[in-house]
Amino acid sequence: MRRIIPLALVALASAALAVGAFALISPGDSKTVVRQVAVTGSQPAAESSDMSVTGVYNQVRQGVVEIAVKSTASGGGFPFDGGSQTQQALGSGFVYDTAGHVVTNQHVVDGAQQISVRFWNGATYRATLVGSDPSTDIAVIKVAAPASMLHPISLGDSAAAQVGQGVVAIGSPFGLEETVTAGIVSALHREMTAPNNFTIADSIQTDAAINHGNSGGPLLDLGGNVVGVNAQIESDSGGSDGVGFAIPSNTVRSIATQLVGSGSVRHAYLGVGISTAANGVKLTEVRPGTPAAKAGLHAGDVITVVGGLQVHDPTALSTAIDAKKPGDSVTLTYTRNGQTHTATVTLAERPA
Repeated sequence: MRRIIPLALVALASAALAVGAFALISPGDSKTVVRQVAVTGSQPAAESSDMSVTGVYNQVRQGVVEIAVKSTASGGGFPFDGGSQTQQALGSGFVYDTAGHVVTNQHVVDGAQQISVRFWNGATYRATLVGSDPSTDIAVIKVAAPASMLHPISLGDSAAAQVGQGVVAIGSPFGLEETVTAGIVSALHREMTAPNNFTIADSIQTDAAINHGNSGGPLLDLGGNVVGVNAQIESDSGGSDGVGFAIPSNTVRSIATQLVGSGSVRHAYLGVGISTAANGVKLTEVRPGTPAAKAGLHAGDVITVVGGLQVHDPTALSTAIDAKKPGDSVTLTYTRNGQTHTATVTLAERPA
């Protein structure tokens, strides 16, 4: 049976991580999938000076960290008799700026009561949660470390990534800090599912080995720039089968900027379930009371244009909505029973 697995490592009496259910624009679908998306065009990779894997490692190693999180979990009956127990999750991250901000996955720090950050030389410091976004599985923490320990790693342009280009993953799989693996970009424009059941568009698939504990660590190009944040694997065995997924750096940049600035992120919300149609994006569900429902959209409608831009697949529609803010109005063109219609939708804020 296929399993899509978040990569934080929980060390507590061999406890296993449960995999949540995920959906596309609205939560509630019963399936957990990574979707393949047809792409009509791509942007060429920016020119860069490629290094060896060793060169990448030497350039960025001081900016990659191991994150240990302590939290309390409720007991599930005998032998715990409904009490609580302390559990520790291990993940990875990287230094975002010289102010001490560190980027990692939301699922690494979810429910954290205590966070500590271990640097390349073994020095460990306490950290606090700045903010997290379950819709993109990105979190920012701030570590109380001296300036001499803070070596930020640059974010690259994930839109310029190309299938076949070399990438390097660095993190702490199974608590083995500073582990380096290498591979290629296996595919682009995948759709991952986030902890709160929404879609993470334009995700990067890689065959670089990533395992439990790699969550939140960087996926780097051969110029030493972060092109993704490692988050999930698809696996029959529960370990790395060569199919890993990373949140694209352009999404990371947008979310981290908002989290550092205000501690929170606001996403626009349409309120539909969607699938690919021959000439656009078919609405499989329109949730009651949502902006889509208020605008008169129905399940079965096929959206072809959003704000003057053609949309050919679910990723394009998701990207178009994500580019807006709650309260923005957007004009949609759609077909119903062979007839073309337009509707103006006032977007809401995405529910938690």
